[in-house]
Amino acid sequence: MIRYKILAAVFSIIVAVAEEFSLLKSESPAQKVEVDKDEWLPIPQPAPTTPIELPTLTVAASVYHPEPNQTDSTPFITADGSRINRRDPGKHRWLAVSRDLHERWGGNIEFGDSVWVSGISEDLDGIYIVRDVMNRRFRNQVDILVGRRDRVMGYWRNVSIAKVD
Repeated sequence: MIRYKILAAVFSIIVAVAEEFSLLKSESPAQKVEVDKDEWLPIPQPAPTTPIELPTLTVAASVYHPEPNQTDSTPFITADGSRINRRDPGKHRWLAVSRDLHERWGGNIEFGDSVWVSGISEDLDGIYIVRDVMNRRFRNQVDILVGRRDRVMGYWRNVSIAKVD
């Protein structure tokens, strides 16, 4: 199957080169028609766009590792059933939210939502996907999934999050 794909790619390159050098072009028997440029329709300019303001929340943020003492008895399975990569958990860019922020308990964020996080650091700021919820004792907080090898620890206040969807 791969041979056919390679053969098709090589053939299309040969045809493109041949057309470029006019090997396959033929003169049309129709006469060339001169078009007055004044008769062309003007191209409409796109309307100016304004940046979209996303509603943001100010929360506290921390990091967690997929370990039984920081999660439940199944540290590599999130609350929505997703499985965490054991070798590099941080590559997922997944997030746990406190229960008061989750839709199931009255918030407006649900599993699978993309959330923009800013106010931590250049490495940790960015888009995350909500896959987990935190213990019920936490309020107005997010927890970023990282691996033990990432060497990231910390607790940050005044972190802004915005639902991207």
